[in-house]
Amino acid sequence: MIDFRLGEASDALRRDLRAFLAEHMTRQIEEQVYRTGVSHDAGFTAAQVEGGWLAPGWPVELGGQGLDPIEMLTVAEELGLADAPTYGTGTTLMVATVIRAVGTEQQQTEIIPKALAGEIIIVLGFSEPEAGSDVAAATTRAVRDGDQWVIDGQKMFTTNAQIGDYVFLLTRTNPDLAKHKGLTMFLVPMDQPGIEIQAVYTLSGERTNIVYYSGVRVDDAWRIGGVDEGWATMTVALTAEHGAGFASSIARLLAATESWAREATGEDGTPRLDDPEVRQALGQTAIDLEVSRLLQRRVAWMAETDLPMSTEGPMSKLFSSEAIKERAQQMVELVGPDALRSYFDPTAPSHGVIEHLLRYSVGTTIYAGTSEIHRNMIAQRGLGLPRTR
Repeated sequence: MIDFRLGEASDALRRDLRAFLAEHMTRQIEEQVYRTGVSHDAGFTAAQVEGGWLAPGWPVELGGQGLDPIEMLTVAEELGLADAPTYGTGTTLMVATVIRAVGTEQQQTEIIPKALAGEIIIVLGFSEPEAGSDVAAATTRAVRDGDQWVIDGQKMFTTNAQIGDYVFLLTRTNPDLAKHKGLTMFLVPMDQPGIEIQAVYTLSGERTNIVYYSGVRVDDAWRIGGVDEGWATMTVALTAEHGAGFASSIARLLAATESWAREATGEDGTPRLDDPEVRQALGQTAIDLEVSRLLQRRVAWMAETDLPMSTEGPMSKLFSSEAIKERAQQMVELVGPDALRSYFDPTAPSHGVIEHLLRYSVGTTIYAGTSEIHRNMIAQRGLGLPRTR
């Protein structure tokens, strides 16, 4: 039986982390993230390292706190509620986890200590302009040249490439094999000739990038996993990414709209919170929040108990991303034109959170794989239906 309560240990963690965020998640950092579209701040990362909040799920002997998956879910919830700038460190730790699982001793010695100390940023080079979420259709080529590989191609949505030290790059090393085969992963240093980065801004204001690789060289020592075995290597990373959810975003939307409803009044002078239509919309959002949280907690519980997962992660991600998109639209319609006032407009309801989440919500159906990809995974793995393509 699943116990959806996170427990006293998680409650204590939540209190400690909220105190940390109250001190270090400043308005200045928040404004910087909104202005630049970059979810990373070196000062905040340094504070995380000093406070033990950068990689608390890692073993104590490696510099973490040894938190279990349930406790780590608590950490993720609080960081999400604060909209903390953790994307850069998040992808770095994701790749560090892969290197810990399948990397060589040299790679582990070189990368993991720096990642846990917040000294490097590793970005993800998966998607391509012509492939989208079908990452296995990658055409970026890596051709062997002695002890090195020469890489040519382009990647899309490489967020934080402009500040990254390495890119975890998916390449095609054997075009004669089937799509999911003939792929190889590399950890490529970004500061070298042949790499060109161009900014791309999303609807939510986030800065991502398209990155061009022209004759870029990387030593074979930085190949992660076997040659032509890149799909198995990348699966280690994608398993964690597919289990992501957006419950914290729904919680922020609900809190922002509740705040507006308590302060705003109708034509008769009564608080909008007393309006049955408003209360119904808030109730529907609260229901979606609860379901999203339970789905994420099921994933954490299964990870903690070492139960095999197939569709639970995609279900969590799919439900919460579709829910935040639908509810954000509903909240904007409920609040009216004022809801479209943005963060830097002093008259914006709830500091512009509703407007930003409306734009942000659209991207959640693409992050970590589109909703269509997740529906396919649920259909094939969970329901036994045939592949659609």
